[in-house]
Amino acid sequence: MSLVRLRTFIEVYRQRSISGAARMLNLTQPAVSQHIAGLEVAVGRPLFERQVNGVLPTSIADELAADIGDKLDAAEAALASARARSRDVSGALQLIGHADFMAENLAPELAPLLEAGIRVRMHTGDGPMVTQMLLEGHCDLGISAHPVTDNRLKSEILLTNKVIAVASPKVVERIVQAEEFDRALLQEPLLAYNLELSLVDAWLNANRIDASNLIPAMVGQDLRAHRNLLVQGIGWSVLPQFLCQKQLNSGELMLIPPPRTQTEIIYYLIWLPSALRQPRVAHARSALLDRLQGVL
Repeated sequence: MSLVRLRTFIEVYRQRSISGAARMLNLTQPAVSQHIAGLEVAVGRPLFERQVNGVLPTSIADELAADIGDKLDAAEAALASARARSRDVSGALQLIGHADFMAENLAPELAPLLEAGIRVRMHTGDGPMVTQMLLEGHCDLGISAHPVTDNRLKSEILLTNKVIAVASPKVVERIVQAEEFDRALLQEPLLAYNLELSLVDAWLNANRIDASNLIPAMVGQDLRAHRNLLVQGIGWSVLPQFLCQKQLNSGELMLIPPPRTQTEIIYYLIWLPSALRQPRVAHARSALLDRLQGVL
C-alpha cells in the first residue's frame, strides 16, 4: 500500500467523490480511480460503492479511514513543516476570518510571515463563509468562532477569551441603579453581531435573564463598529474582552456586572489537511499557532 494510494483513498473518503478528490489532489479522475482500484486489490475488499452523485464508503473503508486518516495528516504536516524549514516559502497565502479578530489579533502577528517572503491576502467572512472558502480551495487557512462540523476540515483552538457585557459609564450607571436590573438592561438598545444573537443569548442564558422578545437596535458583523457606538453612549453589547480592554482601561467603557457569570468565546484556526502539503501553508499554520495561542 503506497502512501500515494492511501492519501488518495483518504481524500475520496472525505470528499465522497472521485472527481472531488481529483481536484483536491491535482490528479485526473482516471488516476484517482486507478489508485483506489489498486488499494482495493491490496485490501482484498471493495472500499466504495459507486453511486450517481459520488461514492459511498463500505464498512472496510470506514475502518481504514479511522485507522490512518489522522496519522496520515500528521505525517504529511510534519513533512511539510520540515520542507518549509529548508525551502523557500515565499508566495501568496490566503487567509479568511472574522474582520474584527483579524484586525485586532491577527494583523500584529503577521510580521514573521511577511519577512519570510509570504504575501498575505486577508479576506473577511463569517463562520459559514470561512468553511465554504476553505472547502472550495479559495483560501488556505481560516479563523472562526464556529466549531468545525465538517469532517473534511481540521482545526485547533487558537484563542479562548472572556465575553463581557459592556456599555458607556452613563448607560451602566442607569442599569445598575435601576430597581430591576434585567428590565433596565433590556430597555437599553442592543448592538448585536447577527439576528441569531449567539453571543448575547449565551451571556443572557448564563445569567438567567429572559430576553425571548429582544430585538437588536443594530446588527453588524464587525464588532469594532459596536465598540465605537458604545463609546458614544449608545446602547449595550456583549463583546470579546480583547476588543474592548483598551476602552475599559481608559474609562470610555464599563463592565456591566453580570448577575451570575461571564461566558467565553473560542476562536479556531481551520484548514483542509491537503492544504498542509504546501510548505508555505504548513509554515504559516505553525507560526500563527505559536504566536497566537494563549496570548489573551
